Amino acid sequence: MPNISRAEVAHLAKLAHLAVTDDELDVFAGQLDQILDSVAKVQEVAGGDIPPTSHAVPLTNVFRDDVVRPGLTQQQALQGAPAAEEGRFRVPRILGEEQ
Repeated sequence: MPNISRAEVAHLAKLAHLAVTDDELDVFAGQLDQILDSVAKVQEVAGGDIPPTSHAVPLTNVFRDDVVRPGLTQQQALQGAPAAEEGRFRVPRILGEEQ
């Protein structure tokens, strides 16, 4: 049965940069004891022969298969552009870049 002392709680609070009152030290010590008791109970139940799992039910891949599809040609891509130059999109100069 875990038993966390006030000094340990104060040390944890200091590491976490938390300002706690004396009353809070007692409250947190009791709460942390309950948490550690619960974890200890779970560890008793979980045997070494039970593999760890991330989900209770097995999951399968829900993504679709990749299908190669034709893309736009360079001319088609530039057709809707407000400005194009030498087969590329022309955009305004930014950040005072020099040419």
